[in-house]
Amino acid sequence: MKIRSAKVIVTCPGRNFVTLKIETDEGLTGLGDATLNGRELAVASYLTDHVIPCLIGRDPQQVEDIWQYLYRGAYWRGGPVTMSAIAAVDTALWDIKAKAAGMPLYQLLGGKSRNGVMVYGHANGADISETVDEVAKFLDLGYKAVRAQCGIPGLPSTYGVSKDKMFYEPADADLPTENLWSSEKYLDHVPQLFERLRDKFGFGPHLLHDAHHRLTPIEAARLGKSLEPYRLFWMEDVVPAENQAAFRTIRQHTVTPIAIGEIFNTLWQCQTLIEEGLIDYIRATVVHAGGITHLRRIATLADIHHVRTGCHGATDLSPVCMGAALHFDTWVPNFGIQEYMTHTPETDAVFPHSYWFEDGYLHPGDTPGHGVDIDEELAAKYPYSRAYLPMNRLQDGTMYNW
Repeated sequence: MKIRSAKVIVTCPGRNFVTLKIETDEGLTGLGDATLNGRELAVASYLTDHVIPCLIGRDPQQVEDIWQYLYRGAYWRGGPVTMSAIAAVDTALWDIKAKAAGMPLYQLLGGKSRNGVMVYGHANGADISETVDEVAKFLDLGYKAVRAQCGIPGLPSTYGVSKDKMFYEPADADLPTENLWSSEKYLDHVPQLFERLRDKFGFGPHLLHDAHHRLTPIEAARLGKSLEPYRLFWMEDVVPAENQAAFRTIRQHTVTPIAIGEIFNTLWQCQTLIEEGLIDYIRATVVHAGGITHLRRIATLADIHHVRTGCHGATDLSPVCMGAALHFDTWVPNFGIQEYMTHTPETDAVFPHSYWFEDGYLHPGDTPGHGVDIDEELAAKYPYSRAYLPMNRLQDGTMYNW
């Protein structure tokens, strides 16, 4: 079997997605997600101009060798653009390999470790009362776990709070919008949200929260300490992770579980965090961490150190990535939870898929491969539309982490 052709498909059924389609000389095709929110065309170019010419004629079943060829052979290693491109190739090759074997991908990885993949939804509101109401809606839908975000008094906008409650998309403008931020206001308000949620719903549901890289280590420690009475499943991305040593300060002061890693690209970015037990959940993704091949290595290292997976699953990961992630989640022994933001009906129509939601769990289905396809004719009706993620400034105008 040889790779006969490959092409990049860019489509925007409400938001931009980049998909790689690989075809073999035996008629098998495989799909990989290459979406990088706000930088989609950079990955599309990397694939079209630099990667695809190197794939033609290769044996698609040599998944490991092709991964090493694209990673080591580039010399300028790593980074979100390179690793998203490699992930697209890797995911498409696993899709082909599983189809050739006539198996759903999770069987090829080693079979089921669980009967369903627990997921969490995103509840948000302009204030605490509205967020409480939104959490109730997710629980009524059967979710066992819900991430809760709310507006902060004195700030005109806040990460995670949107007008559309089910299809939150932060990339919202042709040029970046700018938000204002105050850690002081945030730290005073968030514990009040979770006090209300526990008063309303008790300790049955899992509750999660995302700080989105906006705190200093001691501020993050303070947040974790103040949230301990409410027993969060995790607090996410409390500080930027470039300085992994910062998490030692957080660990010294709180036992609230910590999740990090949705923007990680390689094993080495999370090595210290995992080996020193500084986190509880690693959130690296199929699409941004080099595909299933590399994510398996991250998960194996994490398993040795009692760290569980909690893969990112926002709407900027296409159904192709979600399908692959669910097969990975079904197999991986140290699974924790999977983020699940539902896609719009338009997106689901472009990417027909086998996975489904039931009673708080996602199921990958048993279609050979990862179970996600693309309707190219429909995709062509949604041309690329430039969209940027917002940026953040402190109230004095200083540029800050979004």
